[in-house]
Amino acid sequence: MIEQLGHAFVQKAMLAGVCVGASCAFLGVFLVMRRNALFGDAVSHVAFGGVAVGLLAGVQPAWTAMCAAVIGGVGMQRLRRVGGVSGDAAVAILLVGGLGVGVLAASATGGFGVDLYAFLFGSILLVSTADVAGICATAGVVVAALYALRRQLLHAAFSDEQARVAGVRVDLLGYAFIVLTSAAVVMSMRVVGILLVSALIVLPSITAIVLGGGFARTVATAVGVASGSVVAGIALAAAYNLAPSGAIVMVGIGALLAALARSRQARRRRRPAAPGPGGRPSGAP
Repeated sequence: MIEQLGHAFVQKAMLAGVCVGASCAFLGVFLVMRRNALFGDAVSHVAFGGVAVGLLAGVQPAWTAMCAAVIGGVGMQRLRRVGGVSGDAAVAILLVGGLGVGVLAASATGGFGVDLYAFLFGSILLVSTADVAGICATAGVVVAALYALRRQLLHAAFSDEQARVAGVRVDLLGYAFIVLTSAAVVMSMRVVGILLVSALIVLPSITAIVLGGGFARTVATAVGVASGSVVAGIALAAAYNLAPSGAIVMVGIGALLAALARSRQARRRRRPAAPGPGGRPSGAP
């Protein structure tokens, strides 16, 4: 496995994957705190429709995916605020709508070709130097924007009304967050693919929240888990000829299970012993 890490294509894949994982994990903390973890999944399915339309029209799929994701995210927010549709119902509408457009566009091009499969399931080991530069630049912009907006996003994560009282422009903040989520989703397509992109957003964030700590510690833990999952997943994929996207996701699930086990063990240690005969704790001399 160590020998595989010396290859240039593996190193480029790891650099791109760490940048994507870090930005998605930072973004995912806010989504999970808002109990809106499936929003990233819904946006990724709309991006799938954009990719299929781009391939059909002969346009760069990343641009059409970005446009579709932003339009879909804004449409979902309008459904919630103006149409009175509940959050989970709006996510479901966005998800099935994106899939429907994608399937129609794919059928018009003659089926699911190699290019579309690469976007669906990821092709991180095939990224070029230009791809790595673009991914790292986009990830830097997303992380910088999230850091600059962290206080406003924290206010809105707990209550929109309290955020408005605190002077936060909630609607404008929501649109900015949609753009950042769309950028993160489109950027992640080359790493884990559209169908698994929500794993990079949700799994590290939930793992960090399970382990506990303040906001800064939670973000740092989520970024660390995401980066470690990407590096370990790519290393395993290169060494054992596995699908990188699936390996990354399974490493992330393993980290979450380990965090749950540790949290459960910590709760058992804090639990007071049951009183024995005479009112003393059982096992006391």
